[in-house]
Amino acid sequence: MTDLQRTSLFDAHVAAGAKIVPFAGWEMPVEYEGVRAEHLAVRSTCGLFDVSHMGQIDVTGHGAREFLQSILTNDITRIGPGQAQYTLLPDDNGGVIDDLLVYALLDRFLLVVNASNIAPCVERVTSLAPDGVTVVNRSPDVAMLALQGPAWAKALTPIASPEPFSLPYMEATEATVAGVPCLVARTGYTGEPGVEIMCPAEAAPAIWDALMAVPDAPVPAGLAARDTLRLEMGYPLYGNELGHDRSPISAGLKWACDLKHGGFPGAERMQREAAEGTPDRLVAILITEKGIPRGGCPVMADGQQVGTVTSGTFSPSLGVGAALAYVSPDHAHVGAKLSIDVRGKEKSAEVTSLPMVDTSPRKEHHS
Repeated sequence: MTDLQRTSLFDAHVAAGAKIVPFAGWEMPVEYEGVRAEHLAVRSTCGLFDVSHMGQIDVTGHGAREFLQSILTNDITRIGPGQAQYTLLPDDNGGVIDDLLVYALLDRFLLVVNASNIAPCVERVTSLAPDGVTVVNRSPDVAMLALQGPAWAKALTPIASPEPFSLPYMEATEATVAGVPCLVARTGYTGEPGVEIMCPAEAAPAIWDALMAVPDAPVPAGLAARDTLRLEMGYPLYGNELGHDRSPISAGLKWACDLKHGGFPGAERMQREAAEGTPDRLVAILITEKGIPRGGCPVMADGQQVGTVTSGTFSPSLGVGAALAYVSPDHAHVGAKLSIDVRGKEKSAEVTSLPMVDTSPRKEHHS
């Protein structure tokens, strides 16, 4: 059995009473006080996540932008220095090796990839890199903390310089946090305002402790709350909604694929699927009676299976069972009446719009 890795914040999690579980080769905090409390704190004030298990890959050298344009699905020419973009790394058949964020920084491009896909991403990018382009896996040396929720700025301001209020969404800047030089990005996986703070691994405990000591300290939040938060927004999770077995088009990610210009691996398949449709589509479903869907549950209509749940949970924000599922196109429209087979019992359900929770009116708390 492979030994599990620990982030530099492991001792802080144990001290805070976290429940530790194996995740993607790491020992990670799944919850502290409880999923519901942590989830609702992020939706109302703010929470702090350790996401240091995520991978960070630097791409540098002459032609780095053109190289990434040729292997990623989105149009990287649309972002300039300090900007980030959601994109996907496709395989040769148009399946997904990983979904990721790419940052265009002054001296490099930074790819932030999923923990379970660090090795295949490094191998794929390295194997395709032309002469003059260098690929470096920085994952072992860096940490990342996600401060998420409307009150993120109130928590960060006392220990950050310069103040990060004016940083636009999907942009990043260098800043000092608790005396540590960091890259601070207005990104996240919760649907709430917030930042992700990237720093040397050995410095992460000092930043964690400093945030926990400010007057408007965030609530420590684990991976379980991160999952319920992303599910309410309809954000895909690799291995559940994404994988080698399907292209991004059926997952509703056409917007992250530059199909007009193409040129990346699998582009022809994606262009064809965008024009002709896919055998199934990813939708959000709410159960309208008591029941909690889980991945693998059959989705039914008129006694026939029409799809399968890929992610399911109890939504703390809505107080009902919620799921993401691939269903046949005939049953993929908002309002479609379905049922989900939960442990042999069909539970009434309905396709709903995304995001399931409307965070757009949420005001950020700066003071």
